Amino acid sequence: MPIQPGDHISLTIHDLAFGGEGVGRLDELVVFVPFVMIGETVEAEVTELKKNFARAKLLRVVIPSPERVEPQCRYYGACGGCQYQHVAYEAQLRVKQKQIADLFERVGKISRAVVAPVIPCPQPYGYRNRIMIRSQWNGPAKKLLIGFIRHDNSFVEDLTECAIAEPTLNEQIAQVRANPPPKGGIKVVLRVQPENWEVPKDSFFQNNFFLLPRLVETVRSFLGASGARHLIDLYCGVGFFGIEVAGAVTSFAGVEYDQKAIAAARLNAANRGITNGEFIAGQVEDVLPELLSKFSAEQTAVILDPPRKGCWPATLELLRTTRPAQVIYVSCHPATMARDLNILCADGVYQLAGVQPLDMFPQTQHVECVADLRRAN
Repeated sequence: MPIQPGDHISLTIHDLAFGGEGVGRLDELVVFVPFVMIGETVEAEVTELKKNFARAKLLRVVIPSPERVEPQCRYYGACGGCQYQHVAYEAQLRVKQKQIADLFERVGKISRAVVAPVIPCPQPYGYRNRIMIRSQWNGPAKKLLIGFIRHDNSFVEDLTECAIAEPTLNEQIAQVRANPPPKGGIKVVLRVQPENWEVPKDSFFQNNFFLLPRLVETVRSFLGASGARHLIDLYCGVGFFGIEVAGAVTSFAGVEYDQKAIAAARLNAANRGITNGEFIAGQVEDVLPELLSKFSAEQTAVILDPPRKGCWPATLELLRTTRPAQVIYVSCHPATMARDLNILCADGVYQLAGVQPLDMFPQTQHVECVADLRRAN
């Protein structure tokens, strides 16, 4: 008999999909189950049934993996912020490396051999320097909920702390709870200001201070290996990458549409005595052509650090046409990154020298990647 929502089933998990769900099979039907590990036998309840797959919620782990660990957060499994707290950290790194390699091979037609092992975070808990909590009115309980969206629906899980947030942010959560928003539907961003960096309220900055030095080291290493003398830092925000690697190039230019971020970037450079660069406020698609005509393509590298949705097609096409010597692509969204790398490498215009993942988001499905593309001869 075919299964129906509500049925209880037994599965052996043979893979973890990107996003954190375990993958099992019931005859020919693929079933996704959260909070499981490869090799585990589990009992689950079917919650959603489609033509080619089903989803189920975990009821019981019958045969656990030897790498299953106790989550450090009491809200884990209800809160939707983390997916891997039940997985030993070394296993998380292996899982993420495989997921990236699988994704690049499938979406980007890129050899999995170019994906290096994931660089671990020295502090897998208490690392996030920015979180966004939400408020929601619970009518039946006549209570204002303050916390994060649940993993299984759009309701808020009421919480008093976050295990992956820096301790200062947990103090801020307590302050918000002591002085709650007047109603539901309000989002509150909590942030630890980076030391010696000017960052406007709504401007982007990397969310993990503990692994930030290795991220900079990776970008600087890729840049140095190419021998580029000029750098164009696109989507530069408050100037982080351009300023950090300024000593490795003769000149650089940062481009960002957020004018407050550009003002902060100029101040950050001045505070560090950086004089070989400039910061330009504008859309990347408008500013990039002039910059690429200003610098010699043979000696120019471009850093791309776009939003999660990836680069505009016009930007990628312009890079393919002007062909700067190197493109260093930084992304926290491997799927859109793989798509864009496939476009840049089409017809042999660029070759992918390597991809370095960094675990900027331990306990979660997310991972940062840095790709090194070189212009093909």
